[in-house]
Amino acid sequence: MKLIKNKLILASGLVSLVISVGSCNKSFLEKVPIGGISENTLLTKHGVEGMLIGTYSILNGTARFNANDFNNGISNSLVANIASDEAKKGCIYPAGPEWDAIENYTVNPTQVHIADRWKSIYTGVHRANETIRLLNKLPEGVFTAEEALQVLAEARFLRGVYHFEAVKLWRRVPYIDESVVFGADDIFKSNETIPWASVEADFEFAGNNLSATKANIGRANKWAAKSFLAKIYMFQNKWTEAKPVLEDVIANGVTSNGTKYKLVDKYGDTWNPRTKNSSESVFAVQMAAVPNDGGYNGFAGEALTTPVPYGGNWYQPSFNLVNSFKTDAVKGLPLLATFNDVPMHSDMGVGLTDPFTPYAGTIDARLDWTVGRRGIPYLDWGIFDLSYLINQDGGPYCHIKSAFWEADKATSLGSFEGWAFVTSTNYTMIRFADVLLWAAECEVEIGSLAKAEEYVNLVRARAANPDGFVKTYISNSNPQGGFTNTPAANYFVGLYNGEFATNGKEFARESVRFERKLEFGMEGHRIFDLQRYDLQQPGYMGTLLDKYNADENRFYMDLTGQPYLITNGHTFPKGKSEVLPIPQREIDLSVVNGQSVLKQNPGY
Repeated sequence: MKLIKNKLILASGLVSLVISVGSCNKSFLEKVPIGGISENTLLTKHGVEGMLIGTYSILNGTARFNANDFNNGISNSLVANIASDEAKKGCIYPAGPEWDAIENYTVNPTQVHIADRWKSIYTGVHRANETIRLLNKLPEGVFTAEEALQVLAEARFLRGVYHFEAVKLWRRVPYIDESVVFGADDIFKSNETIPWASVEADFEFAGNNLSATKANIGRANKWAAKSFLAKIYMFQNKWTEAKPVLEDVIANGVTSNGTKYKLVDKYGDTWNPRTKNSSESVFAVQMAAVPNDGGYNGFAGEALTTPVPYGGNWYQPSFNLVNSFKTDAVKGLPLLATFNDVPMHSDMGVGLTDPFTPYAGTIDARLDWTVGRRGIPYLDWGIFDLSYLINQDGGPYCHIKSAFWEADKATSLGSFEGWAFVTSTNYTMIRFADVLLWAAECEVEIGSLAKAEEYVNLVRARAANPDGFVKTYISNSNPQGGFTNTPAANYFVGLYNGEFATNGKEFARESVRFERKLEFGMEGHRIFDLQRYDLQQPGYMGTLLDKYNADENRFYMDLTGQPYLITNGHTFPKGKSEVLPIPQREIDLSVVNGQSVLKQNPGY
């Protein structure tokens, strides 16, 4: 492939990695550049399949187009989720001011990290469309009809995924399909409306035509497509449309290797590279720690979400998230209204040699698979303490879900040699727990509160499984020597027992929302869940985040004598910061007849 620098504009100024497949009537222009690939070379079965694999490859956020990989992680952690109530940018203040701006709602359209993410997403869109264009040009008989249908359905699935990512971040974005002619004026597409219908159509086609099983576990199947279709319905509050799709997935869905969807027994296995592509994995971005590949097959785009032992602390859990895991000491249920009144006891401001005892109250066992906190085993790396953190500017807690086990270090499951924070940990875009909790939301809105409670309890029962609790080490001095059967903290997770019906619809709604916060903590979904809730209840997101920031600043002030500096003095601009600004350079590049086709989001 060749990076053609003067032809990086694709549809509304969309910057993409362009393969030299264009046509020209000048013979000297038809020569294939060194390192380039001609269209004729790609017009083979192998060429089309290679283009499809290349479309999948952009999902991990690494596209080698002179953009910062840290801005392109598939979880959108540093370009969006640090603006939520579950995570902070972390690191030494004021390092990384471009990420500070995301966290305190002062981001502007010229900031490069926003443009990098746009480029990454639309590179994926372009590759999906190139796959379809090449497929349509193949001579008859190169693929069987069924093989061609599978390629087309996978390409449309991926095109839907990339556009959906764009919609989540910017809402009003251009929809680009294979009919767009590169080099012509029609590459500049309007973003006046949200392309819900077009993205739905891609997922509907994929869901109707993809096979249920695949030769390769990482490829999308029909059930992954149906789950994404349900997800996009959820983003539009289309409960009636989403409910039967979700019920179908719950009853009949299987992974690409034919395994019936179900929750894995132990919550900690949902992110363990040794157990990836499990029965819970509806669709996952495949990662591999391959020596000498530069890290581009691994978790490179998520590198700054990995913990300090082998990376950085740029993405740290908030006090609010940690406090959310407190449970009622009698029933073991979440403290929906009071969880954040007083922060859980932490070592914020406590010296490394000072005595410290972890919080002794009852907590949800998912906490210590989500957050590294002092005094608790951190996988097999040892008892977590502040020596793992460069500083405490982002708080006393550390990310854990993208971590690999120290015993796997420098193996195919662990770190990339020389770039220790590239791991083989998959990023699961949709887990079966998503499906269950979306179904619970639908039941709250248009179905049965008892059925909603049943779905939530399926998720909570897994969290309550003692076999899945974090356990103490046999010897703290030898953390790889094994674990005891003693829980590392006071874990108590109870099931709901009629509370949804007794307390009514609003209680049930908030309970389901809170369960998603607990189940998917630090997985990059929180900010987009808040967007969804705000569409249902306008103002919800801003009101919640203003309270969150006030509480975080209060906790910091109480523990350190100063507020959290990044968000201090900032409030949420309602009607603006629910989404990101369209990158200004994309607007500037989309000019037709003196007018920019792309329009900026309100407030920017």
